[in-house]
Amino acid sequence: MKLNCLNRLSHVLLAGLLAGTALPGFMPEANAQLSFVFTNRPSQALPRRPGIILIVADGLGYGDLSCYGQTQFQTPNLDQLAAGGIRFTNYSAGDAASSPARAALLLGRNADHLRRSAAGNVTLTGGDVTVEQLLRQSGYHTGLIGEWDLGDENSAGAPWKKGFDEFAGDLASDEATNYYADYMWRYAPRSILTTNNLQEDFVGKEMLYPNTGGQHGQYIPDLLTKATLNFVKNNQPDQFNRYRPFFLLLDYTIPGTGSGPVPTDAPYSEEPWPQPQKNKAAMISRLDSYVGQLQQQLQGLGLTNDVVIFFTSDTGPQKGGGVDLNFFHSITASNSLRVPMIVSWPGKVPAGQVSAYAWTASDFLPTAMDIALTKAPADIDGRSVLPTLLGQTQTNRQNF
Repeated sequence: MKLNCLNRLSHVLLAGLLAGTALPGFMPEANAQLSFVFTNRPSQALPRRPGIILIVADGLGYGDLSCYGQTQFQTPNLDQLAAGGIRFTNYSAGDAASSPARAALLLGRNADHLRRSAAGNVTLTGGDVTVEQLLRQSGYHTGLIGEWDLGDENSAGAPWKKGFDEFAGDLASDEATNYYADYMWRYAPRSILTTNNLQEDFVGKEMLYPNTGGQHGQYIPDLLTKATLNFVKNNQPDQFNRYRPFFLLLDYTIPGTGSGPVPTDAPYSEEPWPQPQKNKAAMISRLDSYVGQLQQQLQGLGLTNDVVIFFTSDTGPQKGGGVDLNFFHSITASNSLRVPMIVSWPGKVPAGQVSAYAWTASDFLPTAMDIALTKAPADIDGRSVLPTLLGQTQTNRQNF
């Protein structure tokens, strides 16, 4: 099966579909790989706008990175990202729980203005307007890779109903904590060719056969990173898509509590640390390597100056699994929501900045709207921090 370069279509290269049938022309592979689809929606007549990538770790503490004071080990790629842009020392997560914290990021609302279930989770409704919906409406191609946790497949809060052109990951937190899951949720429009040579949408679970039967053949965070590199490559702005920008939400499930399995505790295998500390350190180093792979991909495609990268954590450090949070200097104060926030936009955000400016998750939406040259809704809590990113005076008021 040949790829249509003009339409920049790509095909899903997973081990197989839920029904167990392989795609025409492809054999199930030993290692599953995700490849994303181009949807040909014309961009509006606007100046060239940058891509936006929001990388969200899970439960990463303020002091877990060496650029934030970690001394037990180094995170060189994230340190490099910070050195090339701005590192914030007073950024707060939207909430102490993952679901409302993500909702605050995507809705531009403070935690006390979110509708929660009795269990404290947030399910988005048809009336909720997300950052990805606004960006998509303004001409961005939008993708979600990783954890969602804001609505299941039968709700109005499903990712494909809230503005994402493409999705690969987990809908719920209990799925996301399985690092060797044997399936992944996918929304892949116009991607599967039937025997009649027709393109069809796929929404549902896709099997990851290397992990069936309790096997540990494919580490899910590794797979998410492969999907990320495919997404960037397939959706790079060029003459074929009229230089259409993209927005990618990359929502990792690590380090979490740090107690989950990791393929190897290297390079800390020989350290005289308790095993939980080795595992969490290995997870954080793996996360750091993922950021390095993404940076290399952008550089290789010539997109370094054309993509804004935000790196943060959905919540602060999580207790569990025998991990000593003090070992990682994760806790800065009791009940603190302070987490890392790094922003890189070479050529626009001056390098080497460290800022104590106070902002929070609800400010991401209006900031992204400013970057996209698009007006943010008036009924949100957040305020754009783009002036601070650009080294200008921040004059608007913060609502927190």
